[in-house]
Amino acid sequence: MKLDPQQLERVSNLFRAFAEASRLAIIQELKAGELSVSDIVGTLPTSQANVSKQLKILHDAGVVARRKEGTQVFYRIADPMVFDLCALVCDKLNRDAVKPARLKF
Repeated sequence: MKLDPQQLERVSNLFRAFAEASRLAIIQELKAGELSVSDIVGTLPTSQANVSKQLKILHDAGVVARRKEGTQVFYRIADPMVFDLCALVCDKLNRDAVKPARLKF
């Protein structure tokens, strides 16, 4: 099946969401389940402003979903296929590695 230009743009936007290491780190943290912004900030070596910016990009791409509870915002993975995609990439990198430092998402 050949994709039309609009579909190709949607695919491109999704892959763009994965093109930043801090966004991948956030996805990795959310693998365990829903977390608040402050929980995510506590696990990553970056600022709250940067985490919020990256979460907005992930949300806009449909990778994460959010809900508000009082003053806190909680994020979760919107579709677990994200982990299948990451596993495919890690498998490819592991096959290509000269020195196998086994990657696992």
